Amino acid sequence: MQHSYKILITLLLLSAISYSQGVKDHGQLSVKGTQLVDKNGEHVMLRGVSFGWHNFWPRFYNKKAVKWLAKDWNTNVVRAAMGVEPDGPSYKNAPADSKAKVKAVVEGAIAAKIYVIIDWHSHNINLEEAKAFFDEMSKTYGKHPNVIYEIFNEPDEETWPQVKAYSEEVIKVIRKNDPDNIILVGCPHWDQDINLPADNPIKGNNLMYTMHFYAATHKQWLRDRTDEAIKKGLPVFVSESAGVEATGDGPLDLAEWKLWIDWMEARGLSWITWSVSDKDESCSMLNTTAKTTGKWKDKDLKESGIRTRDYLRKLNKE
Repeated sequence: MQHSYKILITLLLLSAISYSQGVKDHGQLSVKGTQLVDKNGEHVMLRGVSFGWHNFWPRFYNKKAVKWLAKDWNTNVVRAAMGVEPDGPSYKNAPADSKAKVKAVVEGAIAAKIYVIIDWHSHNINLEEAKAFFDEMSKTYGKHPNVIYEIFNEPDEETWPQVKAYSEEVIKVIRKNDPDNIILVGCPHWDQDINLPADNPIKGNNLMYTMHFYAATHKQWLRDRTDEAIKKGLPVFVSESAGVEATGDGPLDLAEWKLWIDWMEARGLSWITWSVSDKDESCSMLNTTAKTTGKWKDKDLKESGIRTRDYLRKLNKE
């Protein structure tokens, strides 16, 4: 019985998904049940890539890199991962520069007519700073249907009641300026405890909850847990993932990564791959030879980058 139910849900989702590109086609997004839908109420999937921490790999945070990802990789969403508190020019240490990096990506996405996630890339609660940041971002960009707000990247040891209380405060700030655009809410233990918000969700419109996976570490148990959350009515968005270990390094587990891709496609879940950076690790998609502004050749891409680009070119078809 359960097997038949899963097949039926898969067929219904696949029949409703639109594969055309970007904001020009899909316009204002919203949440209907557990699905992300477009301006016509039709189920839509976003597939794209996340830039690495802005304070560690800032050189790729520019409009031309976004344009290249939209044109050559066929991505219909990018994610600007603004580092909040690590050492270096993080948001807490250099707020003006941090916001400028994010704005370059957002404005590049608006120009390229794709969606963009403004990601508060932190593992800790920084309520007052987050409220001030999202107040400015929602005032500046709330009129654009391109924008999605990710208000807490990966809570680590915080409880769901703590994350929920924090999220409710930040959501209030955003909704004063932007009543419509999608808001992504994190969950405890690096976005693996998706079962917790499923049992106690936040009240509000156009909210989705993030689940993150790294295929060489996270296996069937996390897919099963997420399936249960969806069955309970929770809208899920995979805002960070990769084919490697949770450390961001180690060999690609291509078979498990393919299982994850197939699983997300069958359920119509939007997904983002980490990361557009040239760090010396296997989940970083670019070699140090990659130009700052895109126009990357195959030699500039690591295996993760080549395979991510292949997936996007194939799945984000017109």
